[in-house]
Amino acid sequence: MRVSRRLDSALGRLREFRGRPWPRLIERISGPLDDLLRALFHDAPAGLVILDRDGLIVRANAALARMAGRPQGLAQGSRADLLFPLADRGEIWRELALHLAGKAASREFVTQLAAAEGAQEVPVDVSVQVLHEADGKPGGLVLWFTDTTRQHQLEAQLAHGQKLQAVGQLAGGIAHDFNNLLTAVIGGAELILARGTDAATTEDVRQIRSSAERGAALVRQLLAFGRQQRLQPRVVAINEAIGDLSALLVRLLGSKVRLEIELESPGRMVRVDPTQLDQVLVNLAVNARDAMPDGGRLSLRSGHITLFRPLTRGHETIPPGRYVMIEVEDTGTGIAPEVLPRIFDPFFTTRRERGGSGLGLATAHGIVRQSDGFIAVESEPGRGTCFRIYLPRHDASDAIAMPTPPEPPIPAVRAALESTPARRTALIVEDEPVVGRIAERALSNQGWTVHLAESADAVLANLEALARPDVLVSDVVMPGMDGPTLARRLRRRWPGLPAVLVSGYVEEAVRKSLEAEDMAFLPKPYTLANLLEAAAAAVERGQGWNGSRSIGTTKES
Repeated sequence: MRVSRRLDSALGRLREFRGRPWPRLIERISGPLDDLLRALFHDAPAGLVILDRDGLIVRANAALARMAGRPQGLAQGSRADLLFPLADRGEIWRELALHLAGKAASREFVTQLAAAEGAQEVPVDVSVQVLHEADGKPGGLVLWFTDTTRQHQLEAQLAHGQKLQAVGQLAGGIAHDFNNLLTAVIGGAELILARGTDAATTEDVRQIRSSAERGAALVRQLLAFGRQQRLQPRVVAINEAIGDLSALLVRLLGSKVRLEIELESPGRMVRVDPTQLDQVLVNLAVNARDAMPDGGRLSLRSGHITLFRPLTRGHETIPPGRYVMIEVEDTGTGIAPEVLPRIFDPFFTTRRERGGSGLGLATAHGIVRQSDGFIAVESEPGRGTCFRIYLPRHDASDAIAMPTPPEPPIPAVRAALESTPARRTALIVEDEPVVGRIAERALSNQGWTVHLAESADAVLANLEALARPDVLVSDVVMPGMDGPTLARRLRRRWPGLPAVLVSGYVEEAVRKSLEAEDMAFLPKPYTLANLLEAAAAAVERGQGWNGSRSIGTTKES
């Protein structure tokens, strides 16, 4: 214990000078010496331990005791390698022995701090500083422990976010190509049905269209996961939304699962897309049902929480603020600890043999995050699972009155479709030849005169020979000039030209920009009825209706 004796001896010698007339400086500093030692060692925020030349603990501060989960302190005289996990002790002891033998310089290493029984091991950075005797030989060591738990959490969150972003970008690219293909399949099937066929062929074609529509739903899930789908948020009363959904949930859960609803009073408001919120809750309820094959209880609760500091839940860090909270808790089989960190990963499923796609929870996560909310999960095998959704609270004082653009009356749109539109001309610009031909035939069958081009450059090259069309229908993303830029160029020649922009994938910011310029947006895949309505509505709006809107797809029976 030579290091400990040297420290105590030094303190003692300083105290001997107190009261003597000549060492005024030493007298001034020896008084607060204990306080100084306490501030530098005992009360330091980093974990500190002093070892003697045999590698035994001389002193350890309170911070290290807290890290190790031993509030009573660390025993003096115990071997230093006992601070580390059993698997690392041999290597770390050899490292410390090299320092004590003067064969290694001061350095740092990364390991974990062995915690007390029942506590979790703590990741730490350890700095080693050699203490030298008067003759220059190593007499002990000081080990500095820095808790890197928060750093590891941030690194995991960053890696997880980058992975989700990469897969989301991939999903967006796939969605664009798939939606073009599905538009062609759906449009081709509808053209066949419109011509009339025998009963067997009609049924086969309906099955083709139905399969294409299921494919379109899958693409929408991919976009939801990538946070790239179009949302239509509005102010929603959470209690009413849950109440309206309860009847559907009862049917989905079946007779073996009991649904219990606990709604906080007074209820609170959020700003979300109500359809997407329903999808999130349905996905969670279906997962809960599958986790309770022998029956059980599903509890759906509403509440609120105010955070004054960031709250970390898994890969999510929820910033301070006021949130409305929705809990979906089941009494099912629970989720294994090794599976829990991956449940929101796309295409990850433990039920693939039962038809699981691995997109349900990934979609729910994407919808919640795109709504500026957060979703967290707690689970224990055999004791059920609880999902918590945190959505920013919406107050009336926060609301900004946004003018609602007038919608063209549906009877007027129908009348436009059923009138004799022979005087109407559409300019279709579509770089996917099959989709362009189907759109051309759909409008031509309704009496439109259609000019079809495969690129913006082709339109501009023949602009002088082209009469003003009644509407421009253009893809957004094309080789060369894109659709919105083409529409602006054509409006310089023909001010107020109605425009419908279509795409299988487009960023939300671009959609808002289109609407701000009075360009309707029609997402792919669309039905032919969607296309006809969008074109007719754009023409009518150009003839006197103000405002703009986005035309969504509808499922045709």
